[in-house]
Amino acid sequence: MNGLRSGYLVLILSILLAQGCGGNPETPGRPASATDDLGRTVQLPRTVERVVSLAPNLTEIVFAAGAGHKVVGVTTVDNYPSAVQALPRFGALPLDIEAIVALEPDLILANDDINNPRDTETFEAVGLPTFFFSFQGLDDVSRSIRAVGSLLGTAAHAEAAADSLEAAIAALRARTGGVETRPNTLFLIGDETLYAFGSESYMHTLIELAGGRSTTGTLDTVRPVLSDEFVLTEKPDVIFGAFGASYDPARLLAHHPTWDIVPAIQTGRVYSLDPDLVLRATPRLLDAAQLMARRLHPDLFEPAGTPAALPETP
Repeated sequence: MNGLRSGYLVLILSILLAQGCGGNPETPGRPASATDDLGRTVQLPRTVERVVSLAPNLTEIVFAAGAGHKVVGVTTVDNYPSAVQALPRFGALPLDIEAIVALEPDLILANDDINNPRDTETFEAVGLPTFFFSFQGLDDVSRSIRAVGSLLGTAAHAEAAADSLEAAIAALRARTGGVETRPNTLFLIGDETLYAFGSESYMHTLIELAGGRSTTGTLDTVRPVLSDEFVLTEKPDVIFGAFGASYDPARLLAHHPTWDIVPAIQTGRVYSLDPDLVLRATPRLLDAAQLMARRLHPDLFEPAGTPAALPETP
């Protein structure tokens, strides 16, 4: 009888353990769920040690959150921080799904502005959860740092990084917030075909933070292509472009000769920035805002130097 009772107790104990002792979500190894920015409920392993990032900005955010050591693969276009140079690479367009699966990640991070949500079906079929992020405002960067820290077990580091970023943004806003005149500021992605930013973009917050007023801030189109007539009508005081540091501003007038009456052209206030600073939603957007603020309101800053780059997180 004692042997039968002992066997019965072992059986009950085994069932309870298999069920997580009554469904206790804190049992190590049990999957947890979280809601991503697409509203999807994603089942997550309790511990994430191997991460793949499908977008360069997410790679930067993972490093900022103090979890760079968990990244096991990045896209072929990732280039920051320098530690990514030693990581395995996979194609981004089209996405090399076979190479990603071979990396055996615990979790895949994706950006809905770049990655196709339909790819999650393929990953989920082989048991790989995919968590999507969306970036429409500047505050989404610090929010995502905190979210990544929570997902990857580096919450304290991520909280400190997000707090530091928000403090730096607040300091810049305090400096530019009282300017009497906000130049009408046009930001372009392309110099020949005039790709720009519509209303649902962090770019307008960035321009506001720098002390300007965005020319395209009220356009309903997400990714508008501007006409020459639009620019001639809006008469921007300053034009920024994501054309790279070595860009010759004369090319803009060569492509659009009717712009010779545009104030920004007449006064020589055409400036180009590193596209990685402005086209990736990362903490380095602060660098971009500082550079833009120095061009929009040079009187607010010391005459020498440009803002130092944010330090890379080891």
